[in-house]
Amino acid sequence: MAITLKTFALSGLATAGLALASFVFAPAMASAAGGGDTGSYEMKHVHWHFNGFLGTYDTEAAQRGYQVYKEVCSSCHALEHLSFRHLGDKGAHFYSADYPNPNDNPLVKAFAAEWDINDIDTDNGDVITRGGIPADKFPAVYANEYAARASNGGALPPDLSVITKARNNGPDYVYNLLVAYDTPMPHGMSMSAGQYYNPVMEGGAIAMAAPLSDGQVDYEGANAPDATVKQMAADVVEFLAWSADPKLEQRKRVGFASLLYLFLLSILLYLSYKRVWKHVKH
Repeated sequence: MAITLKTFALSGLATAGLALASFVFAPAMASAAGGGDTGSYEMKHVHWHFNGFLGTYDTEAAQRGYQVYKEVCSSCHALEHLSFRHLGDKGAHFYSADYPNPNDNPLVKAFAAEWDINDIDTDNGDVITRGGIPADKFPAVYANEYAARASNGGALPPDLSVITKARNNGPDYVYNLLVAYDTPMPHGMSMSAGQYYNPVMEGGAIAMAAPLSDGQVDYEGANAPDATVKQMAADVVEFLAWSADPKLEQRKRVGFASLLYLFLLSILLYLSYKRVWKHVKH
């Protein structure tokens, strides 16, 4: 029993230590990984607030990022895994304590109403278009994949709801993709019709023209930063990172509490072992 109790206590300490190490070093390991075939382009690694052991989202940046998505990105890219009500969930960037139910949140209602949603008239079965409600998902941009490809020179615009998880080191990848358009094209390289040079893309060719330009979005608020390409890119990445992992903050809080519990339990087990067996001769 002595061996079993001691082993269990030491195993608990080791488990807590390994889990703590994975929490602390996993973001750094992910940051060290590259995004694609960048050639001579040097990937810019941004300090994201949501990285790290107890990282959290930057609410103001994510709110601006939603504006960038709505005014710029939504013309081609959908958020098919996200509903409007998610914007008002507890911990989300438009949550209001006065309206804990996001379906009642007037700001979320206003956001949803700005979008056209295809629906069916229950009286006659006709297809109609109405303003969105919080329960609706963000609408598809195109009717189907073929329509999307036809409108984009054969390329299929990816869904953005989980893009930062779908790409290796997604946040840095998306950020660099957006800011790297002004990189000079290597000597002797040429682009086909409808393609643009971007060193972050594998092969250096992308079907999307540079989506951002300085001053393209009019940020609201007296203390809002200038809408530079880098600022807008960082803001929309903050929003898309939340879209891909809306429970990140809650998960980290639970993880930290669990590690703390395991660590304290392991100490108590070890001290119990020492006390119970202190008079036993080995």
